[in-house]
Amino acid sequence: MKIAVIGVGGVGGYIGAKLAAVGSKDLAVCFVARGEHLKAIQERGLTVQSRDFAGGKINVKPWIATDRLGDLWQAEVFIVTVKGYDLAKVALDLKPLVKKETVILPLLNGADIYDRLRRVIPNGIILPGCIYISAHLGAAGTVNHTSTPGRIILGKDPKHPDFVPEALLQVFNKAKLDYVWKENAACDIWEKYIFISAFSLVSACYERTIGEILADPALLEITVGIMKEVFRIALARGIALPEQVVDLALKKASGFPFETRTSFQLDVAAGKPQNELEILGGAIIEMGKESGVATDFTNRVYSQLEKGERD
Repeated sequence: MKIAVIGVGGVGGYIGAKLAAVGSKDLAVCFVARGEHLKAIQERGLTVQSRDFAGGKINVKPWIATDRLGDLWQAEVFIVTVKGYDLAKVALDLKPLVKKETVILPLLNGADIYDRLRRVIPNGIILPGCIYISAHLGAAGTVNHTSTPGRIILGKDPKHPDFVPEALLQVFNKAKLDYVWKENAACDIWEKYIFISAFSLVSACYERTIGEILADPALLEITVGIMKEVFRIALARGIALPEQVVDLALKKASGFPFETRTSFQLDVAAGKPQNELEILGGAIIEMGKESGVATDFTNRVYSQLEKGERD
């Protein structure tokens, strides 16, 4: 099996390292990265700092490391872990490589990622999924994983309901990747979106860690307000989320280290020219309009971030 990880940042680096660590004559792992990060991987391999590995880190070398998806025409599985603003281009570049039996597993922020990919890629198998993890790029060629083992949640392609990716799941088992296979992953994806959108927006706007947000009544009120807005949008779109989903999200947040920062927060703080504000904030506002759901809390934080007004 040939597996390509597209976007070897925090999430992709962690997954890619675990897969590459068990690479054999029966498994080839390919990395798609860019710039100095790609150059470092090509020269020295990828180093991941994580408690998941003996000694606290691992260095792996992929079968191929490239910045051109066209080099990966032999890949049977594409794990997409790019930021949301790169998804449209990745989908276009992937389209000519996807055959009937090709599997795509997108693991990035957003509640409608499957739909965005399907609009561009009509064939192949796309497994809706998400991941809970805290990991980010360090220096070129390095990734820092700071949370408990990342948990991948993936489910059946609505277009191919009889397909189960048994070979891929076997590889995940060998790589000791924590995953949960679902008949329908929609609820899990929306639960993740409720969690990540609210904490990302608030952490970036007010420059606070997850622990600091939970400890601040005013910031917690805003965070819960955004969560409830996303919850109401999900219900309006026919996603049967449990009534206690906000409480579950807060409980999950309490399990992260106090000092955890969201990847969106780190991007905003670094002044990166592109970030996921539209996927995390703009999408809520647009879906709220479509669903007739007020998004006052999201509007407030989105507006501040859009204007660069961070407290």
